[in-house]
Amino acid sequence: QVQLVESGGGLVQAGGSLRLSCAASGRTFSSYTMAWFRQAPGKEREVVAAVNSNGVSTYYADSVKDRFTISRDNAKNTVYLQMNSLKPEDTAVYYCNTRPPSAQWGQGTQVTVSS
Repeated sequence: QVQLVESGGGLVQAGGSLRLSCAASGRTFSSYTMAWFRQAPGKEREVVAAVNSNGVSTYYADSVKDRFTISRDNAKNTVYLQMNSLKPEDTAVYYCNTRPPSAQWGQGTQVTVSS
């Protein structure tokens, strides 16, 4: 089982950038496809990006394509989300998890984009 701690969120102006990190514990981290999810107030949680176990294959939601980049470092048990050209509609709590997600979610990290 993988335990997850997200960090790197904050308040940024539209057009700015943030880099999120997710530190995972557990010996089997490198075996999992990992993903970033987000949940905005009043909305369901949605998948934003995913990366396969060896980091070669990625997926992006249409809303973030060409602006966000997911990557992972299996030696550090960490997955990253580089977010550029941020928009107010990117405001949400961001979570990482396996894909499909396990029942155990981290606390998330808040991203707020001001217009």
